This record gives sequence, C-alpha cells and structure tokens, in this order.
Amino acid sequence: MLDLNVAARAETTEDYAPDLAPAAAPVMPLAHLYERVSKHVTPAEWPLIVRDVEAIERLKKQHNAVVLGHNYQAPEIFNTVADIVGDSLALAREAVTVDADVIVMAGVHFMAETAKLLNPSKTVLMPDMEAGCSLAESITAEDIRLLRRHYPGVPVVTYVNTSAEVKAESDYCCTSGNAVKVVRAVAKEWGVNRILMLPDEYLARNVQKEVPEIELIAWKGHCEVHERFTPQDIRDLRENHPGVVVLAHPECPPEVVAAADYAGSTAGMADYVRDEKPARVVLITECSMADNVAVNHPDVEFVRPCNLCPHMRRITLPNIRRALETMGHQVEIDPAVADRARLAVERMLAIR
Repeated sequence: MLDLNVAARAETTEDYAPDLAPAAAPVMPLAHLYERVSKHVTPAEWPLIVRDVEAIERLKKQHNAVVLGHNYQAPEIFNTVADIVGDSLALAREAVTVDADVIVMAGVHFMAETAKLLNPSKTVLMPDMEAGCSLAESITAEDIRLLRRHYPGVPVVTYVNTSAEVKAESDYCCTSGNAVKVVRAVAKEWGVNRILMLPDEYLARNVQKEVPEIELIAWKGHCEVHERFTPQDIRDLRENHPGVVVLAHPECPPEVVAAADYAGSTAGMADYVRDEKPARVVLITECSMADNVAVNHPDVEFVRPCNLCPHMRRITLPNIRRALETMGHQVEIDPAVADRARLAVERMLAIR
C-alpha cells in the first residue's frame, strides 16, 4: 500500500528542492583576525567584537593613533587592534620612536605614564584609569627618600612597574628583561658594590643570584599574580604533564624560579618558545601570555595554569574605542616630576 504521507513528502521535496538546498556558510567578517582568536572567541561572539575592532581601526586612522599592547593583554585585544606588542621594555623602546600623534596604552597605568614620559608632546590615552599594579602601589616616592637617607650614596635602581613619582626619585629604571644588565652597568659606572633594587623583592632576589659580587638591597613589594605560584605547582605540572618545559617569570618567588627550566621576561619566554620549539611548555606568568604566544606556535602544546591579572582585564575593546572617541582619559604628569623620571628611564634605555 502506498503511504500517502511519504508520497506527499516526496512530491513536496521535489517541487521545492531548490529552496531546501543548504545555505552557503556566512562570510566571517575580518576572518584573518578571527583565526587568531578563534580558540577564545566563539563565532556567535565575533560579530559583536568586530564592531569595536572596525571602529577602533577607523578611529586610529582619524587620529593618527597607535595601540600599544602588553603581552598580558586579552587575546581579542592583543591579536586584533594592538599595533605594537611586547613586554615593558619593548613597549618603552617602541614608544620613543612611534610615528603617531596619539598613543593608546592597552596595559596598566604605569606603562601609560612611561609612554608619556618618553613622548611628552603626544597624547597618551588610558582606557581605564583604575588599571593599576600591585607592585606600583607597594612603594611611594617618600619611601625612596627615606631609603636614601638610610643608605646614603647607594644608587637606586627601580623596576619600571612603578609610578612616575617613584621613578623621579630613582637613578635608573630597569625591567625584568634587562635588570641584570642594568645592575652591572650601574655598579661599574658608580664604582659601587651595593644597590637599592626596588620594589619587587622576588626580582631582586632572582637577580642577586646572577650578580653575587653586588649586594642588592630589596623592598617587600610583590606582584599579586606571580607571588601565588609555588614550587608545588611546578612539581604538579611536571607530574601531570610529562616532559613539559617550565618557563618562569623572575617576578615569581626564587624557589619557583629555581624549579623552572628557564627564567626570563615575557619577551624572553616568547623567544625561548620560538627558538627552542619545545613540544610541551608551560609559562609561569599571567595566563593570557600563553594564549598570545600560542597563536604563532600551533605545533607547541601549551599547558595553561591560569592566574589572571585583574588590572589588565580592566582594558577592553569597548573602552579602547571609547578612549579614541572621546580622547580620554589623557595621562598627564607634573613637568617637575616628569623631567626627573624621564632621566631614569632614558638612562635605562641607553644601556644596551
């Protein structure tokens, strides 16, 4: 017996076959950028993100602006609108030569201040003025003045993760990438074997191992992200991920650095992955770093223990867009402070 329902369905399908053909897949806007963030952004989210990305690109051209993105930035910023990316040292160097009237800092406040110090005639925008840093907040200019009275004649090397007021009280700045080089250069130039190295206690203690001939006097400042890592974390990672290569940032406690296979700045860790091509690696630092490095190394397996920096997360595509639309928030530094702080940064940059 003929099933009339089947016959009807067959007839209907035949009559309307062209309409039932599968629709072509929608074209993904800015597909080349989506490919870089596809592991972190769903196809459904991307059209919303694209609106901000396209607006930011238009506004950058309108204002002759560039976006500087730190290695810890969220992938959807780092891999889409950031024109220059890197660690604090790289961003400081690039800020000197950047050909733009406006600089937008996709990072934290001290980085925006450093960009302004090196580009006093340019407009520097901070998308969220509350994007701070636990290290920067751990020490004040008055603390430096008190230390100088307690250690007369001892030069002060200050980590770049500090306010302009603190830099102004310092002799040199340094970053995690050049700290050893700066300490050695200062000791040689000043003819001393004692240096105040502030404010990151762990960075100072890790650098101390590299320069045993120089006494480093440290402060008790810590990064709220890196101080949470422990040697047990490293042991667990090795047990759960056999063969993993462990790269640690020198803001980590010395016991963590000692348990790692390599210690270096974010730029140093990225270079290690590029040059050594480990099959499996873990970056003991802010976890967006692994997301951003992994984009260029699809053949490397990245293990991701996730300690996020809450301050970096305050920077978003919408507030970068808003900063360029409103020209706010503009970073300004008292000229008397800026001149002295700039000297400390420029002394650092002069050391090669």
